[in-house]
Amino acid sequence: MTQQGVAEDMNFSEFDLNMHTARLLMDEPFFAAISRRIDKRASFAIPTAGVMVNPDTAQFEMLYNPKFFAGLTDDERRDVLKHEFYHVVFLHVTDRMPEGVKMKLWNVATDLAINSHLFNLPKGGLIPGERGTPFENLPRGQSAEWYLANMPDFNNQGEGEGQSSGESSDGSSSSDDGSGDPGSSGSSSGDGIPDSLDDHSGWGSCSQEVKDMAKERLKDIIRKASDDCAKNNSWGSVPSDTRKKIMKVLESKIDWRKVLRYFVKTSQKANRSSSIKRINRRYAYIHPGKKSNRVAKVAISIDQSGSVDDGMLAKFFAELNKLAEIAEFTVIPFDTRVEEDLIWTWKKGQKVEKERTMCGGTCFNAPTDYVNSHGGFDGHIILTDLCAPKPKPSKVQRMWMTTPEYAQRPYFTTKERLVVID
Repeated sequence: MTQQGVAEDMNFSEFDLNMHTARLLMDEPFFAAISRRIDKRASFAIPTAGVMVNPDTAQFEMLYNPKFFAGLTDDERRDVLKHEFYHVVFLHVTDRMPEGVKMKLWNVATDLAINSHLFNLPKGGLIPGERGTPFENLPRGQSAEWYLANMPDFNNQGEGEGQSSGESSDGSSSSDDGSGDPGSSGSSSGDGIPDSLDDHSGWGSCSQEVKDMAKERLKDIIRKASDDCAKNNSWGSVPSDTRKKIMKVLESKIDWRKVLRYFVKTSQKANRSSSIKRINRRYAYIHPGKKSNRVAKVAISIDQSGSVDDGMLAKFFAELNKLAEIAEFTVIPFDTRVEEDLIWTWKKGQKVEKERTMCGGTCFNAPTDYVNSHGGFDGHIILTDLCAPKPKPSKVQRMWMTTPEYAQRPYFTTKERLVVID
């Protein structure tokens, strides 16, 4: 079937990329594993596709235009997916952009680096060495930084620093209804610099705290994807040198204190209550207004086995002392059981010294059962050496904290967040 025929036979608004990704990436174990861990949402606000970090959840997301994808062949769809996932694993979405560089030039450089590995891109893809383009003298296989340093002279005088592709001078999108021609993405916007095929406007649109959390999650994504590749004994089309670059992400270190703070802050829920002191905007002086009391109620389960040493406890408690200003902690000491008489509430502003109250084996079901059965918690943090069988699921978001030594050889694997205290 021709490309035109595909477009004609499909309802653009009903094209669901999620229904196709498994088939498209059947021979790409690495990208298939990445895809399963990145949400994909249809949006006519962008002309083609783009990846970003959700500022509220610190999760990677891919937005795609159904009209654009409906008009592509399977090979083109596969390469666009790989293109977006390469942006994620190469950290283009969260950092790496050199200071003082025009965003549009950096967009072009990152696309050239990625498209060196792709051979079935739709019209508009920026490809090193392609005849008849400004990049025909550039070799394949270089980094984004290299392409940026060796970029052709576009006599760029028209774009303001930091203005991304697809944006006007006032920051608005040049096409937000998806009605533009996706194939025109390789043209320029009048400044001589070709436009990127995909949308990069969501890059860097969140705080550094969110970026750090996203990068920590990316490490987990890459680790699980590489495990899937090992099971399949294949990385698909990913070259060995590129594989090494991707795995270097696992060597990067994120401050565990930032991750802990982010977990606590995002666990906050607005508890709304009536107040006669606050005027109801809709029914003034008839009904009381509402006030919000935002406080995170987090369960802190502390493994009492001897392998969780005093140094680890001291670091953890020191950070909780700071976070007690914005949250209420329920501290749950446990070994193979939970003694309810030993549970206590760490309230706002209270300063607490580390202490050990029990000493025995370890069973993670004990604190999980307590948190699940009592309710009222927004999150659950377990400080442990990970030396026990995997517990039952938690009803609230759960995070594990341990030391580098124990993180290297955990008793079980988990898709939940794992943070290393160093």
